[in-house]
Amino acid sequence: MSPVDDGGRVVVDLRGIRKEFPGVVACDGANLTVRAGTIHALLGENGAGKTSLVNVLCGAYLPDAGEIWVHGSQRQFHSPADAIAAGIGMVHQEFRLVPTLTVAENVVLGSAPRYLDMGQIVERVAHLAASFSLDTDPTRPVWQLSVGERQRVEILKALWRDADVLVLDEPTAVLTPAEAADLGLALRAMAEQGRSVIYISHKLDEVLAVCDEATVLRGGVTVAQPTSLAGVERSDLAEMMVGEAAVHVQRPAARTRGDLVLALEGVCALSDRGLPALHSVDLDLHAGEIVGVAGVSGNGQKELAETIAGLRPVTSGAVRLLGADVADESPRTRSRGGLAYVPEDRLGVGLAPHMSVVDNSVVRAYPALRRGVMLDLRRCEEFCENLVERFGVRVGRLHEDVSALSGGNLQRLLLGRELTGEPKVLVAAQPTRGLDVAGIAAIQEQIVAQRSAGVSVLLISEDLDELLALSDRLVVMYGGRIAARLDPRTTTRAEVGTAMAGGGST
Repeated sequence: MSPVDDGGRVVVDLRGIRKEFPGVVACDGANLTVRAGTIHALLGENGAGKTSLVNVLCGAYLPDAGEIWVHGSQRQFHSPADAIAAGIGMVHQEFRLVPTLTVAENVVLGSAPRYLDMGQIVERVAHLAASFSLDTDPTRPVWQLSVGERQRVEILKALWRDADVLVLDEPTAVLTPAEAADLGLALRAMAEQGRSVIYISHKLDEVLAVCDEATVLRGGVTVAQPTSLAGVERSDLAEMMVGEAAVHVQRPAARTRGDLVLALEGVCALSDRGLPALHSVDLDLHAGEIVGVAGVSGNGQKELAETIAGLRPVTSGAVRLLGADVADESPRTRSRGGLAYVPEDRLGVGLAPHMSVVDNSVVRAYPALRRGVMLDLRRCEEFCENLVERFGVRVGRLHEDVSALSGGNLQRLLLGRELTGEPKVLVAAQPTRGLDVAGIAAIQEQIVAQRSAGVSVLLISEDLDELLALSDRLVVMYGGRIAARLDPRTTTRAEVGTAMAGGGST
């Protein structure tokens, strides 16, 4: 039988799970024990095995070894349908909804009776939502909902299927502080009704506020399980995750702003669908400062970064780099003029996935690495070796495809490549998203170091704690406009959250 903890009945017990992929052991005898009525954090660095472990639990992967116990019975899941039938529900970071259907239709899709009475369905969905403080209108089309509301629909889908174990992957990555707080209340209501939640997150302060217990993975092995979070400090969790005391990036000391290096004047731009995405944006950046950009995903941050970098045309307005209007200039011209750009899409936009580490590292520097009309391969390798060493990029072989690198190493390589040209302006979009504690600290240290060297940094992030900790000035985007301009040293999370929800003013 599955073990029973004195603090409550065990509902999930994964024992000695091993999952191996070609050349990689994702889980190497990992364990996870979750009790009824608890919110249980699953923590670890990138590549620690968290996703592989929950994919085994949710039936997406078959384990190579180990046992799965659910509600005291040993189970073998051959598909996600088997896991759902056993009461396991998964809410993915990328929502899987049909935008043109209503909330109620999405909730029951694939699990409703053959003949539907939509009136009854709407009533049942409304009652289910009210039971867990998941406020939503079952009759609204999903395309009209905010990101937070769409997440509630995903949770309702799992609850509709009688899931009593809910797995959430980075559930607050795209939520406002108010929406994240509402989610915490909803999860607590579930726990109080006896359900269990497995909560995967890199936001340790959030974990401590929301979760009861934690399991920590490192290198595919469980190193702490289960650990009560009562009285635990953030630094304790970070040290368990990385195996050593984590580095904390300090808030930069206040300093006098330098010269104006980048100015946006009444900038307008269109989205990929040809709709207005930026509306008369005015923004200035000075040497030696970090300007943070906050906002819920989809409010123009991506378009702002691409417009500055020259990847998206300006329909009206001016983009002045070191005094010159570059609104009609190419990305190459802007780069040569002192602009560095780290896009949120590391592979595809930032790095070419099927090119080698060497090839990706030299794309900015190749004019200086030629011998005649040909590239000097040895000089390219030396350039790459220096970059890898300087920025702590862990690679196997310099000529392997860059797609083989982990997320943290991809970001180090991308940031390092952009900084080798000694830029005047650095636009960094979501530079630490999805990274572990050590990776976040490494990237943040590089950003702060650039500020100290006199570079102007535009830091676009969905991590509000990161923005409040690093920024000299903070702007909030809503609906493609600058909704608020705040001092991160004096503002509150509530004020920022209000602006992110459209309640701010410039």
